[in-house]
Amino acid sequence: MRPFSHKQADDAPQTWRERLAALRNLPPLLAMVWETSRALTVLTLLLRCVSASLPLATLWVSKLIIDLVVRAIRHQPYDRAIIWKLLVLELLLAVASDVLGRAITLVDSLLGDRFTNHVSLKLMAHATALDLFSFEDPVFYDKMERARRQTTSRVGTLASLATMAQQLLTLASLLSAVIFFDPWLLLLLVAGTIPVFLGETRFAMLNYSMLYRYTPERRELDYLRYLGASNESAKEVKIFGLGKHLAERSRGLFERFYAENRHLAIRRAFHGALLNLAPTGAYYLAYVLILLRALTGQMTVGGLTLVTGAFARSRSIMENVVASLVGISEQALFIKDLFDFFETKPQIVSKPGAIPAPRHIRIGFEFENVSFSYPGSTQAVLSDLSFRFYAGERIALVGENGAGKTTLVKLLARLYDPTAGRILLDGIDLREYSVEDLRREIGVIFQDYMRYDVLASENIGFGRVDALENEERILRSAEKSLAAEVIAGLPKRYGQMLGRRFEGGVDLSMGQWQKIALARAYMRDAQILILDEPTASLDARAEFEVYQRFVDLTTGKMAVLISHRFSTVRMADRILVLENGRIVERGSHEQLVALGGKYAELFDLQAAGYR
Repeated sequence: MRPFSHKQADDAPQTWRERLAALRNLPPLLAMVWETSRALTVLTLLLRCVSASLPLATLWVSKLIIDLVVRAIRHQPYDRAIIWKLLVLELLLAVASDVLGRAITLVDSLLGDRFTNHVSLKLMAHATALDLFSFEDPVFYDKMERARRQTTSRVGTLASLATMAQQLLTLASLLSAVIFFDPWLLLLLVAGTIPVFLGETRFAMLNYSMLYRYTPERRELDYLRYLGASNESAKEVKIFGLGKHLAERSRGLFERFYAENRHLAIRRAFHGALLNLAPTGAYYLAYVLILLRALTGQMTVGGLTLVTGAFARSRSIMENVVASLVGISEQALFIKDLFDFFETKPQIVSKPGAIPAPRHIRIGFEFENVSFSYPGSTQAVLSDLSFRFYAGERIALVGENGAGKTTLVKLLARLYDPTAGRILLDGIDLREYSVEDLRREIGVIFQDYMRYDVLASENIGFGRVDALENEERILRSAEKSLAAEVIAGLPKRYGQMLGRRFEGGVDLSMGQWQKIALARAYMRDAQILILDEPTASLDARAEFEVYQRFVDLTTGKMAVLISHRFSTVRMADRILVLENGRIVERGSHEQLVALGGKYAELFDLQAAGYR
């Protein structure tokens, strides 16, 4: 696990130009809202437009009522019936305001739920399309982690945008009344608001920079919490007494993050209190001007009530708008992470006009001077490999850990592309074939196979998801891998939930899980079967049975077997021995033992353990 380290603040956007550039992500975000539900989007906009006009209408009705009451007090002519009508109108406006507020909350809630689901599905779809090496890159993982957090938190951005739009409409209507009585009041409002906006925006940038820098540490903290409270790690945590160590390490990470966050929060609160003196002073200066006009008879009592009410609400709304602008500009930086993730494009894609993979492989594969290095690395994992893998042939890959065996089969399945050389299938470069079509012809089980917390039938059916409802095929695949014996002992058989994540789930032993994973590979019924250490958790008898079944089931098919057990690789037609990314020997088991080279050395070392 990588130790804690501080990154420089320069890693994150900090300039006004970068901050304004982040605002360009708001239109695409709104476009995603429109995609989510046009009807709900239009409805919330209409409701907010109507709601925005109610505050000024209420103040205006209140002004009319007060002026009529003043006329009555002064014994001037007035119409008593109009007062009661205006009072009823103000009551209706109050009821309408409450009803509209609840309707807006309801619509926003529904739209927010649909938006969260919409973005989550887009994230899943995009992640599925990305290249395998993206998921092996820590920088990408940090980007994906920040993007993943946006699926729920960006609902708040939508609410902030909608609320701010509504407030701006309300503000425009209220300011029209303020400007009508005295245009200078508007300048006082703006002058008092600018310092608060600039100060809050600066601290918002600092807050984002801090969160940006700490993304790897937060991910590490999440991982430590998972290790400390997971059924998968519980046994080792208890046996090795890791609980205290994990807790202390988590506490160290949390305290460092908390210390910086606390320091920033205190500074933000202190400066915010000082800067807030500006709008407070501007408000009371404006209040003095309004009172002077009223005292000199330039304004009626109702007008005084209207202007002071409109000004007070305008001040409150402007402060809220400033806070919303600061919040939205801060959130726009996080939205940038979301769209940065969506802008990550896969490199391994089907070319326009890609041809389908051959339904019956005639010749097989040919590696021509193939080399491979991981992106960003100068060290070659595979170097200048050249060999043929014939149709109907079973080959085994042998070598010590890190020799490049798993990487080779990933190239075969086009999970990676060679950095040099090319791979041919039936004489045609793999890059000319449709990626999806090619992979449909390959069944693979890697040594780090997945244990899905789903039904037993689904665990097998995932090998060919378009046949997930094909019960006969699932049963046949389970028979082939010997998983049928495992499932027969489960309370609900193929309808049994596997794993402990969900209620009623049953966990399996490693050997049993491995048979389920093998069934998933057989479910594919592909032309090429790749087994990467498929029997590592099986006992000797079960391993022998699996491989006898493997030999029978791959007759006439192409198969690649990776194993450290020489009792199994000798079943292959041909064995390739890899060392430091190169093929150093090739031949049958008998030929390689007679050769007395690397294979014979490894075979003798393993055989010595059984003597």
